Amino acid sequence: MFRRFAIVLLCFVYINLSLYAQPGAPNPGPVSSLKADTDSLRFYGAVNTYINPVLPGDHPDPTLLKVGDDFYHCGSSFHFNPYLPIYHSKDLVHWKIIGRVLSPANAAMVTDKPSAGVWQGAITYFYGSYWIYFSSNGQWFSKADSPAGPWTAPVRVGENPKTGPLGYDNSIFVDDDGKPYMVTKNGQKVNRLQALGRDGQLTDTVINLDWINANLQYSWAEGPVMCKRNGYYYYFPAGDVSGGQYVLRTTALTADSTKWERLGNFFKPSPDPNNTFPRPNHIAAPVQLADGSWWTIGQSYQRHGDDDWSGMGRQTSLYQVIWENDRPWGMPPVSTPVVKPALTNNKTSWRSVHSDHFDGDKPGDWWHFLTKGAANGISLTQRKGWVRLMPDTGRAHLVQKETDHFYSVVTKLELSSSDSAVRGGIYLTNGNQRVFVRLFSEMNKDRHIVLQLDTAIRKVKYPQGKSVWLKLERYEHQLSGYFSTDGKQWQPVGAPISAVSLDKTQPNYNSWVGTSVGLFAEGAPVDFDLFLCKDGFSSMPAIGNSNHYGIQIINTGSDRVVTNNSLHGGWLMLSGVDFGIAGEARSIEVIASATKAGVLEIVLDDLQEGERIAAVPVKAGKKGSHVYRLGAVSGKLSGQHDLFVRFPAGASQQIFLESVRLLKTK
Repeated sequence: MFRRFAIVLLCFVYINLSLYAQPGAPNPGPVSSLKADTDSLRFYGAVNTYINPVLPGDHPDPTLLKVGDDFYHCGSSFHFNPYLPIYHSKDLVHWKIIGRVLSPANAAMVTDKPSAGVWQGAITYFYGSYWIYFSSNGQWFSKADSPAGPWTAPVRVGENPKTGPLGYDNSIFVDDDGKPYMVTKNGQKVNRLQALGRDGQLTDTVINLDWINANLQYSWAEGPVMCKRNGYYYYFPAGDVSGGQYVLRTTALTADSTKWERLGNFFKPSPDPNNTFPRPNHIAAPVQLADGSWWTIGQSYQRHGDDDWSGMGRQTSLYQVIWENDRPWGMPPVSTPVVKPALTNNKTSWRSVHSDHFDGDKPGDWWHFLTKGAANGISLTQRKGWVRLMPDTGRAHLVQKETDHFYSVVTKLELSSSDSAVRGGIYLTNGNQRVFVRLFSEMNKDRHIVLQLDTAIRKVKYPQGKSVWLKLERYEHQLSGYFSTDGKQWQPVGAPISAVSLDKTQPNYNSWVGTSVGLFAEGAPVDFDLFLCKDGFSSMPAIGNSNHYGIQIINTGSDRVVTNNSLHGGWLMLSGVDFGIAGEARSIEVIASATKAGVLEIVLDDLQEGERIAAVPVKAGKKGSHVYRLGAVSGKLSGQHDLFVRFPAGASQQIFLESVRLLKTK
């Protein structure tokens, strides 16, 4: 089952925390030894754990850079453009996009189709500048004074017979003396090292490590990265896209294979039978924190048994690295809470799809296109506060990487033409762009609202005019369409449809990328007033949380509800909840039942330092609606927030929470 919905037994959670705690972190202990002490309570009163993935959705081939107290991530963007988004974090758990390296306008060297585009995205820092190396029909680099950019125009890295073809998925290793090296990968049997000069070009002699995978013992030995510790150089090759991560070490950078030691698998085996991210690999070079702990990020497809979410792409998770006699081990993948690094977040929200009211003159960095030409089919200036998608002979679109299994996307649109070919609405597409979902308004003869996934079609008449509100609701693999004339009262567009064909493993590994969600137009320009994801005024199932501690799932008939399983209470976090415009959210409703009356606390953005916006009393009895009116300050909230629900301490399995939603009425 999907990791966020599997039953989390408290004893297993505590054992997990004990196994994977960073140096100096308290061990909460097994269930039998729980007591109301500081060590135990800090996991219930503050967010000191996380649940992978920390970068949900399509984030393949991750690289990680630490400069001072800041962390930066980049990876392969393939044909998604603008290319190479740069992510920033202060705590390795919360990430946000701060810029993109390449625009479609300066990427003439990019092949514009699934499985092509820009690979690698190795972000690094040396010689006083930020550099990013990437491959696209050759190896290139750009420079910047700041990871947010602007980045220089790409410069091609020269090749010669001794260097050989530079391939793809290379990385950069910077030695203790500040000297950088390119860790080169080309095909299955080419693994090499070569120094970089101050001009960013290769220099010195090649250190040939082709022997590493001469017998294909590591499948492709792809995405190699390096780090250094206690005089040892560590070389980490991945297996292939399906998984596998390995490590070798040496005391000197040499081509002599006898000077290297093969240490075997990098990750310890998972003890979690419900783990949904098996066989992580393609890790970034591990980094050391001020407290002495080491961490890395790595990718994995999501699946467990028959529940397959591989279509979302390779999602990126955070793993601690421990050292046993100078032998590195990646902590095993689990789908339960893990103690987070000893770092402080800078008020960055959990990574989620962004809402947008299109108030600027250009798309935010969170948006991307599926073709270079699509970047020309958009305008945010022709109508203030709206985005206009202008198709030529194809489909204009504006999309983001899908990050969740539960959400409601809402948009308001106006068709600019009564032509029978015009269509506009909400769009979901897989990486191959061969499976897609559309919820749209069309002018074909009579006005209709249509929900379509391949041959599955739902259609209803809509005679009210050119303007319409649309809502696409995802509940795991089930998609439902709705329409409205005012954004308040919603009508269904037929029965739900199954998205299994979109979500499951795709041919050719989905051409290396995952699902995107956003807006589209066909036939004529279409104007969109807004794009909301995680609409807070739609039902938000408690099982769709992105982080939690001290809770478990209970099946009650056809419903799945969340309850705490500790005397200290418990909490869950619903990421990226959209509160609408200021003053729109007047009340909050929880659907819950209780065996004993209690109060659910609602806190925004941070469990310890965030605003406590509600204390919702839940009476004992059968499932029902419990509404709490928001106060004057809370009632003026707007935009997206991480919403925490905290269960009361003093009893376990007392309150059973099904869902939360905001209300616009008093």
